[in-house]
Amino acid sequence: MTPGRFAAKVPPAGLLLVCIAFIALNMRGPFVAVAPVVGRMQSDLGFSSVELGLLTGIPVLCFSLASPLASLAGRRFGAEFAVMLTLLGVLAGVVIRSLDGGMAVMLGTVLIGLAITIGNISVPLIIRRDFPAKRQGTAMGIYTAALNIGSFLTSVATAPLAELLGWRLALASSGILAVAAVVLWMAAVGGRGALVPAAVGASAGKPKSRKAGSVWITTGLTIGFAGQAFSYYGITAWLPSFLSDELGMTAAEAGAGSSLFQILAIVGGLGVPLAARFASTTAIAVTLGALWLSVPVGLLLLPELWWLWSSFGGVAQGGGITVIFLAVIRYARDQASAGRMSAVVQGVGYCFAALSPTVVGYVHSVTGSWTVPLLVILGSVLAFVLCTTLSVSRVARQR
Repeated sequence: MTPGRFAAKVPPAGLLLVCIAFIALNMRGPFVAVAPVVGRMQSDLGFSSVELGLLTGIPVLCFSLASPLASLAGRRFGAEFAVMLTLLGVLAGVVIRSLDGGMAVMLGTVLIGLAITIGNISVPLIIRRDFPAKRQGTAMGIYTAALNIGSFLTSVATAPLAELLGWRLALASSGILAVAAVVLWMAAVGGRGALVPAAVGASAGKPKSRKAGSVWITTGLTIGFAGQAFSYYGITAWLPSFLSDELGMTAAEAGAGSSLFQILAIVGGLGVPLAARFASTTAIAVTLGALWLSVPVGLLLLPELWWLWSSFGGVAQGGGITVIFLAVIRYARDQASAGRMSAVVQGVGYCFAALSPTVVGYVHSVTGSWTVPLLVILGSVLAFVLCTTLSVSRVARQR
């Protein structure tokens, strides 16, 4: 059948929300899973520290470099098929990564990164298309929360599974979630919708025009997302080391402590649509910015309250990405422009994310303290606060 000759069925809203949650569970966990078993992998594969770093760095680089191609894939093949590419790509990637040999590990990691990049672009577009405006915030919050739940569950489960099954089967086990998501997605959109490409047609009628300020809104959201992503990956990579150096925690204690920063993101993701019922998106962005700022400032001035700053930061990073993605899908005039805008925002933002652990680590090694690295994080958080707040405020005025 020729692509574009049929329309995928529109699933009930409840089923679609469940699908979005299961899809999101697969979009961070597969590469986060490496961290708990990195020692076993190094012992078996003989990887250097640089090669081990690539196992988590490659997917983030893919998020940046492949975003334009992911946006094109969504337009050429349709969002339903693009999501299926994501799930099957993740499944194939985790299986290949678990095979024998360092080359298979690297190839599987690249495939995982490329597959997730397609999902990064496609899932917000499905939310924009299939949910009314008043429910898009809820759907985006569930999506963001599930991203972090997937990371948390994988981080917690991989090490015990590795003890029982070995690291290869432990990493491959995340494919179970991909299989579950594939089954749900096919049930939701139908076999043809999931497995047959259906190109996105042109918008009916003349698209709504946008004021010249659209370039500035896109730029502001891009800088805001870059600041959020740089801060998130910098804190994620180095908070355990900070807690160990400054407060004398053991590696296990520091790792467990830093998990607050990850798990509280669920509150942020789900909290934004709830808060939007009572406050403007501008007020929400300002509040999230204040919570984000408490992380570098609090760790500099009162490091003994690290648990409070980690909690505030977790809420802020989960809510921040929700606010930015909502602004993108609400401002774009149609699906194609939403895809292009999302590709720009994520492509640039994840480029800074990929650099963050290296930059923060280099500054720490040069200065021998955590003061300057935290000031670097502070600068990136300020970029998020200022640019995101100004951009979402302008989006709200132009809707």
